[in-house]
Amino acid sequence: MKDLLRKLFSPVLNPLEAGNADYDYRPSHRKILIAMGALFIFLSVVALIATVYAGQWGGVLPVAVFLLVGLLCEVVAFLGSDRAVAKLWKSK
Repeated sequence: MKDLLRKLFSPVLNPLEAGNADYDYRPSHRKILIAMGALFIFLSVVALIATVYAGQWGGVLPVAVFLLVGLLCEVVAFLGSDRAVAKLWKSK
């Protein structure tokens, strides 16, 4: 299943996993990335509820941005290699 998901998200993962340069990876980086992704997804849900409740459809853009950032964090944290996590953190 993980291989299928890695193929599906390869356009996101391949640029992050490319390169031969040294990288500094710590397991805490992955854990923090999971937490950040969860917080961004939670923020997008709260913003969506507030947008619908207020009837102000201008809030759809922040919902989309928060959701995309949260999903990116979760995809890299769960499917990405150590290099991808370090590259997302800009660790060298």
